[in-house]
Amino acid sequence: MQDHADHQLLERAQAGDGRALERLLERHQARVYRFGMRMCRDPEDAKDVLQDTLLAMARSVRDFRGTSSISTWLYSIARSFCIKKRRRSKFAPEQQSSLDSDVAQEAALLADTARSPDEALAGRRLEHAIERAIGALDPKYREVLVLRDVEGLTAPEVAEVLGISTVAVKSRLHRARLAVREHVAPFLGIPTETSVAPGTCPDVLSLFSRHLEDEITADVCAKMERHLLACGRCRGSCDSLKRTLALCRTAGPSVEVPVPVRASVKVAVRDFLAEKT
Repeated sequence: MQDHADHQLLERAQAGDGRALERLLERHQARVYRFGMRMCRDPEDAKDVLQDTLLAMARSVRDFRGTSSISTWLYSIARSFCIKKRRRSKFAPEQQSSLDSDVAQEAALLADTARSPDEALAGRRLEHAIERAIGALDPKYREVLVLRDVEGLTAPEVAEVLGISTVAVKSRLHRARLAVREHVAPFLGIPTETSVAPGTCPDVLSLFSRHLEDEITADVCAKMERHLLACGRCRGSCDSLKRTLALCRTAGPSVEVPVPVRASVKVAVRDFLAEKT
């Protein structure tokens, strides 16, 4: 349904309908901002990435031929601005969370009446662990995981955004998934140690990640399932990866575009449209 609505708005925007263009940009601004936040790790940089991306889309909307999806096109543009930001700030010190901010975050958690204070605090700590784990990834692994497991693009779509092969996307994705799982495992009550004696347990974490990308045969999959039934240790490790990826998927919608940023971007887009008329 969304693709159909996007297509209609795109056609009208390409015909010169400024209001349709505004609506099209509004529909996609949240995902662009989320991507900017997770890649740049800074609200001001994410705001700039969002504004630059939407303005670039507005300038080139008539040239878009639909050979890829609108979201893929937008992520490609956003990624280029994220790379520019990263190059400019590569010598800047890493941001450190302060004790005051941690205390404020935990106080906010305790105000969650839907869960008990302990449950709310544990849940948010897990969410923060996911965010820290994603942020700790090397950018080339982070962008693959964010696009595939947070934003939900297919591996070929991620390859298109990044300009690399699907094989390379999957290779980076497997490494990123296991790195995030290792970081989060202690919060799930799962040991991080995954090494096994030769000839005993298969590498179930890598196999499961590859299974998600249809990279293992039905035969291998069946063997892995039989092993998991008999091996509680491997079953626990595999379950921790499933839970980690589920948390990655739910991480996306939690980042909303702040109201002042929405207003600033809207003004910039309208100023651009006014210049064209």
